[in-house]
Amino acid sequence: MLPSTLLAAVTTPLSWSPSVGIIMILANIIAITVGKFTMEYPYAEPALPSARFFGGFGLPAVLATTAFGHILGAGIILGLHNIGRI
Repeated sequence: MLPSTLLAAVTTPLSWSPSVGIIMILANIIAITVGKFTMEYPYAEPALPSARFFGGFGLPAVLATTAFGHILGAGIILGLHNIGRI
């Protein structure tokens, strides 16, 4: 009974499109901006090879903000797909 209920709730698959890519890029920019203003130690070691290119962030800050950006972007993309906007 449970598998048939789960199969009935499945939506159409989401394929990649330029709008999906743009949403992910914007979500990462928002996450990096939030991280820049809220992190206590954004310059923690180890440093990146070109610190100016990464906004002065250390490796932990870059990994944290981009991971948050991808989680945020995936939520936005799946939510918009679920309501039929993309």
